[in-house]
Amino acid sequence: MSSPTNPLAAMSEEEAPSEQKKTLLLVPSPITNLFLPDDILLSSLSRISRLYYPTFSLVSKSFRSLVASPELYQTRSLLGRTESCLYVSLRLLNDSNLRWYTLCRVPDRKLTNFSGGHLLVPILSRYAPPAHWSSVVAVDSNIYAIGGPINDAPSSSVSVLDCQCDMWHEAPPMRVARNYPTATVLDGKIYVAGGCEDCTSLDCIEVFDPKTQTWDSVASPGTERCEKLVYKSVGIEGKYHLFGGAGHVAYDPKEGRWDSVGMDMDMGRTWVSYCVINNILFYYNNRKFKWYDYKGRFWRKLMGLERLIKFLCYSRVNLAAYGEKMAVLWDTFVPSSSKNKMIWCAEITIERHDIYEICGKTEWFDVVLRVPKSHELVHVLAATV
Repeated sequence: MSSPTNPLAAMSEEEAPSEQKKTLLLVPSPITNLFLPDDILLSSLSRISRLYYPTFSLVSKSFRSLVASPELYQTRSLLGRTESCLYVSLRLLNDSNLRWYTLCRVPDRKLTNFSGGHLLVPILSRYAPPAHWSSVVAVDSNIYAIGGPINDAPSSSVSVLDCQCDMWHEAPPMRVARNYPTATVLDGKIYVAGGCEDCTSLDCIEVFDPKTQTWDSVASPGTERCEKLVYKSVGIEGKYHLFGGAGHVAYDPKEGRWDSVGMDMDMGRTWVSYCVINNILFYYNNRKFKWYDYKGRFWRKLMGLERLIKFLCYSRVNLAAYGEKMAVLWDTFVPSSSKNKMIWCAEITIERHDIYEICGKTEWFDVVLRVPKSHELVHVLAATV
């Protein structure tokens, strides 16, 4: 069965010189021929958007090493040049192994009113955890794949993708093995619930501190609530919200207290995609984008995306916080082809007009990857690098 290839590496011979020529307009020659101090090279590259780094990595082995070096990202941080980078995972049907991609921008791609000249390119890491049923979250420049079944058994493993060098490594495991956990980030910490077999355990709900690399237990809201399937969690307004068969509860870490909350915030089906941007919860379902009015305690329509919605019919839609913007990804079948599908991406600017109205503005949308129809979207999220 064929697999997706790197769109940049798969260029035809006629296209390649144009690509390389455009790249070299940004960087005149391979690093081996640039007799410049490393600090000048680092300073120059750190001022260029990370969207172009996959293209730079094709120039030479030296450039490939440089764009993955810790020194480059330290320089970017010192200069205030960090940015959100989008990561996407796909899998083949009946295969738990994932293929990870990152969004890049092609220098010589012709732009139109809505096309941004972007592509998804595979990351070069040799190892990727079988994280199809893991819960995946991003904290700073790292993506965490947490728990999920391995060989049909619950797992406590935690794998981390360092998005500065696109390499995976292992983090300290959870205290409890979990089958289908839900994880969310609140105040820089990762809260994990659900999927454990012993709901009476004190570690039924855990929290991970990436700074200290330690796991701690969170006071349980009650055995009955933990026994029910927990299918969603959200960190918003300083509270950790859990949704499941026993209703909706919220945990206040500062006060160490759980409160029962009405179901007005519930998003329903487990496959509904949602994200939090600037402390506002958004979701997409039934061809509607909505945002949650936390004070009024009801859902409102996200205005301005009527044209985009026409492209989403019959597609699996994934939302992700992309900095202060929203990324929307979906798939469609290639016209006149029953074997391939297209992965689309849209970048949405969120504009708040008043306390009752939020609008989305489509900056661009385009096909960013073509794959065999046996591939499906699994995870979409952004890390800060």
